[in-house]
Amino acid sequence: MIIGVPREVKSDEYRVAILPVGAQLLIQDGHTVLIEKYAGLGSGFSNHDFSAVGAEVVDTADELFQRSEMIVKVKEPQPEEINRMQKDQILFCYFHFASSRELTVQCLEKQISAVAYETLSDTSGRLPLLTPMSEVAGKLSIQEGAKCLEKPMMGRGILLGGVPGVAPADVLILGAGVVGSNAAKVAAGLGANVTIMDINLDRLRQLDEIMPPNVTTVFCEPHAIEHYAKLADLVVGSVLIPGALAPKLITRALVSKMKKGSVIVDVCIDQGGCCETSKPTTHSKPVYVVDEVVHYCVTNMPGAVGRTSSQALCNATLSFCRELAQLGLDGFLKKSPGRKSALNMRDGMITCNAVKAAFPDLGN
Repeated sequence: MIIGVPREVKSDEYRVAILPVGAQLLIQDGHTVLIEKYAGLGSGFSNHDFSAVGAEVVDTADELFQRSEMIVKVKEPQPEEINRMQKDQILFCYFHFASSRELTVQCLEKQISAVAYETLSDTSGRLPLLTPMSEVAGKLSIQEGAKCLEKPMMGRGILLGGVPGVAPADVLILGAGVVGSNAAKVAAGLGANVTIMDINLDRLRQLDEIMPPNVTTVFCEPHAIEHYAKLADLVVGSVLIPGALAPKLITRALVSKMKKGSVIVDVCIDQGGCCETSKPTTHSKPVYVVDEVVHYCVTNMPGAVGRTSSQALCNATLSFCRELAQLGLDGFLKKSPGRKSALNMRDGMITCNAVKAAFPDLGN
């Protein structure tokens, strides 16, 4: 199979979908790997790093898309990439279709085979290709939230961990999955008072046993959300329904009741966000203010730490990429229900139930 790895063109995206070692292993498997010129530069990998292992470095995205049977990317296709896509071409990347009707319609029209990182599951129902980026995003959410609490960033002007004689910040984390638990560990490590909420009591019990004393677990329900959000200096949104729109847990009315200069980091903005006032932002312009509450809603948070993120992502994706290339799409989908769940659309039809639910009028 001819596998193409384009340079990511989403704003402030520095990751690359395949590392040189991944290209080498795919070539050893008998495939041809095309790398767009400078695709790895943002993650610290040169054109020579790829050509040295046998990959072909091509000058333009046009050539890469035209020649490739399978495109392996990080982020969802951007408009100029959609124009280059071909019928029946396999795209293996993050799509997050439920948050964008425009992207969904355009990809349906192109009749591509969309294999999504975010809906591929293992035998335990976990999401192995979402997990590493969720770990990065969870840790970054506290790093960025702490920065946004500084006065020059329009925050309250407080230090997350406080100092002797001065109370630390109060942090509310909505969702106790991979993002939420990583956020809680970092916030607690900095000395903040942390409340983490979820509807899964077993998960809360587990976290209650392993988290430090400054982390409190609370069942997630509307009254509790309102109570703790009004107390919080920093709110991290980390809820996930695989492939579907995130539920709106923070209403516009509640935002108006939050502390002035408090911060919302909506990590689930890729899936539409869990706050009614959330809208996508970029690393270049990461924040905006609503009712004197700072909103950080960057859609590709891990892209800021491209080298770490690329290594973590490719550690997880490479084995599946090799399988997909070796078995072909049909063979890959037949291997397990979890792999079948990765297919979001094919032949101009939506195949993922969560995406169908987001756009019922596009259902087939």
